[in-house]
Amino acid sequence: MRTQISLAFEKAKKENRPALLTYTVAGDNTKKKSLEILNYISKNIDICELGFPHNTPIGDGGEIQTSSYRAIKNGIKMNDIFQIVKKYKRNKFSKPVILMGYYNMIYQFGEKKFLNKCKKTGIDGLIVVDLPWPENKVFANKCKKKSISFIQLLSPTTSKIRLKKIVKDSHEMIYYISMLSTTGGKLKVSPKKILKNYYKIKKINPKKNCVIGFGITEKTIPKLKSADGLVVGSAICKEITRSLNNRQNPVTNVGKLVIKLKKNTL
Repeated sequence: MRTQISLAFEKAKKENRPALLTYTVAGDNTKKKSLEILNYISKNIDICELGFPHNTPIGDGGEIQTSSYRAIKNGIKMNDIFQIVKKYKRNKFSKPVILMGYYNMIYQFGEKKFLNKCKKTGIDGLIVVDLPWPENKVFANKCKKKSISFIQLLSPTTSKIRLKKIVKDSHEMIYYISMLSTTGGKLKVSPKKILKNYYKIKKINPKKNCVIGFGITEKTIPKLKSADGLVVGSAICKEITRSLNNRQNPVTNVGKLVIKLKKNTL
């Protein structure tokens, strides 16, 4: 059976464009606004990544950290994240949801309880930044049993042997980190070099959907359009911050940004 994530990539391929994946932090800047943003941008995106607010991140740059601190300050808890997803999934335009975060929070919540909640809420996939392969094998299998896609991460320094093993073990989507940096950094690597590394991954198994994240903005999207999917996170978090600082509505402003991002994928 094809998953919602696979179907989202199929739709984008039929339209001859990369899938657009957006990342926001759950509860930024309030639970209500977080849900409103998801509902508002839903028509123009393919997959929705939702981050756990975390106060000691590993891969998150300044923009995402700022979003996380706002959500934490407003008292967001794990159960609130599930509530946001549950309400979002009622939207007829809702897209597949991938939760992205750190294993510590899953461990504290309880693995079994967490996966049961994911299944019940309708979460389609998980990215656990600090649970690399092969340490994630057991957890990834538990996800698979619940029909939740566990998304493996690859980077420019992943060795060829390791690449093959990770791709073999991956579910229907792989996330390629474009450069050695935290999120939101300026693209320090040329799009040409990113795509060269990207195609090495695609060559291993062309059927696996591979997205590129880190440094993806309105400007860089046109140069990376040949990828299966592109993830935009920091640019969106930055827009939320800018809107709040200017006392503007982040919902409509993020909506406008996402329309521009979508246009650049065409």
